[in-house]
Amino acid sequence: MKRPVARLFASACAAALLFGATPGLAQVGTPALDRALAPIPAPRDVAYPGVITLEMDATDIDRRIVSVKQTIPVTGPGSLILLYPEWIPGNHGPVGPVDDIADLHVTAGGQALRWVRNTVQTNAVQVEVPAGATSVEVSFKWLTPIDGSQGRVVITDEMLNIQWEKAIFYPAGYYSRQITYQPSLRLPAGWQYGAALDTTSFENGLATFAPITLEHLADSPVFAGAHFRQIDLDPGGRSPVRMNIVADSAAMLAATDEHIERHRVLVDQADYLFGARHFNHYDFLVAVSDRLGGIGLEHHRSSENSVDTAYFTAPASTIGDRDLLGHEYTHSWNGKWRRPADQLTPTLNEPLQNSLLWVYEGQTQYWGQILTTRAGLLSKEQELGSLAMTAATYGFSPGRAWRAMQDTTNDPIIAQRRPQPWGSFQRGEDYYSEGALIWLDADTWIREQSGNRRSLDDFAKAFFGVQDGNWDPAPYTFDDIVRTLNAVQPNDWATFLRTRLDAVGADAPMPLDGIERGGYRLVFREQPNAYQQALYGEYQRNDFQYSLGIGTNNANRITAVRWGSPAFEAGLTAGWEVVAVNGRTASAAVIAEAITASKGNTTPIEMMVKKGDRFRTIRFDYHDGLRYPHLERIEGTPDRIGDILAPRRR
Repeated sequence: MKRPVARLFASACAAALLFGATPGLAQVGTPALDRALAPIPAPRDVAYPGVITLEMDATDIDRRIVSVKQTIPVTGPGSLILLYPEWIPGNHGPVGPVDDIADLHVTAGGQALRWVRNTVQTNAVQVEVPAGATSVEVSFKWLTPIDGSQGRVVITDEMLNIQWEKAIFYPAGYYSRQITYQPSLRLPAGWQYGAALDTTSFENGLATFAPITLEHLADSPVFAGAHFRQIDLDPGGRSPVRMNIVADSAAMLAATDEHIERHRVLVDQADYLFGARHFNHYDFLVAVSDRLGGIGLEHHRSSENSVDTAYFTAPASTIGDRDLLGHEYTHSWNGKWRRPADQLTPTLNEPLQNSLLWVYEGQTQYWGQILTTRAGLLSKEQELGSLAMTAATYGFSPGRAWRAMQDTTNDPIIAQRRPQPWGSFQRGEDYYSEGALIWLDADTWIREQSGNRRSLDDFAKAFFGVQDGNWDPAPYTFDDIVRTLNAVQPNDWATFLRTRLDAVGADAPMPLDGIERGGYRLVFREQPNAYQQALYGEYQRNDFQYSLGIGTNNANRITAVRWGSPAFEAGLTAGWEVVAVNGRTASAAVIAEAITASKGNTTPIEMMVKKGDRFRTIRFDYHDGLRYPHLERIEGTPDRIGDILAPRRR
């Protein structure tokens, strides 16, 4: 807490007198270091002199420790500032885990050099290079999380996920694209790997890769494991597309030809949509695991994806992972090649701005769902069920009363994806799914106004499907989006978009216009739609948010309370356990039966709940029955959503 300046000065003077200090006071903020901190040089768009070698040893699987050694060329004596990446691409926030780095040593010609951390920019360290040195060696340990409470687990007994930017230092003063690395990775005996990097040799567990810039190295992770399989998803294609799979056991690698073929169709449907590729090859990295930490992260020539252990062997039971690969693959075009101008920073320590995440992520969410359905990984009925859940979430979002959707693009920075106590009111990262509804709105409007001659597919081809083969990032602005939309179908697109992004409360358009223009309306029924039933069965969730206002898990613990709902008004929060309902031992079925029994009458629902040693009995005066979202066809209207979801043919 900040104290008034006068009181602070008086307190300091009193302390000086008490301890017999000299009249001159210490300067506030002076670092207690044995040397002056050099200013961190601004990045320049010039080549760094020489190639940095990067040797990574990931064989200490038991202790989850990765040993790293870098040799960094230098051109003379003086202060050398080394940066650890802070703003990690795809994470949209300052989340570089510098605290996972330990045992840091810097030497030059065998002489130990003392390093000191910058006390303001704490991801920077400074060393003094002695005269005559031509390089410095940096060695350290990357202490990866041992369990999920310490961060995302990236090493298990069977596999690992190397993200180079989590275990690297680079010299300040240069653009990332101007710093070249020569990386190598030592793996446990017998392990295989997948990566977007180009391999120059792989012998006795040591993989050596071709030199690559820091910009692309940070964008080229590795999945490796004892159980590995690679599948060609584009046989004979002009730029290879591969699926590299690691798994907890060899049995999990099995897949039917039909299931693999649907992933090949996914690649085909992306080609039909975009009409160009911005990579020389693309590698899906897929972990079939419940031990490796969950991930879905985009890269330009690859993506990191973790899926359920039954994703290949029992695909019908893993509906929750169906659209993951489609989403991350779309990012190769949207977010990585076409990149918001305020995301294209010169280094990994320059702050990102997220103002266009409703395009970067929102339109990717839209295309990811569509491509997944066009490929047959989701059926039309399943996608309609998913869309119904999204429509209900944002059509009846309490948080829209106070917070603009545009502002949610700041959440990866201000909240950093920490759990929220009141998600329905705080809003979270709504630019994903509410952003997708905006793009559905735009798509159906273009189709309606053009007599179904044009669609958002035309925008995708014009915006993402140009400069075939070029994979240098192409920045864009809001005006570029508006200009391209106007070329597809004239409209006041700036107002169309800004109204949906910036308005709150009664001024905000309902995000359901695209659904109704698409030929459907949102309705509520007493049974979940088939997609929700399968999804919540897989995740062991129970949904009563549109009736009592709670979600529970299979242990009857309340996991969420909807703002403004009957449960909210009764003072419930997440964390309470439902013990009994209407005098019966609680279960999801018993809660559902009680809600149904009270429909249309005056009989209250009586619920006993428990948190710690506290018990409460709550009587809900709720009589509208169970409510689950569905999409219902509007008779006599074009099925534009059906047209959007239909596979494309050449």
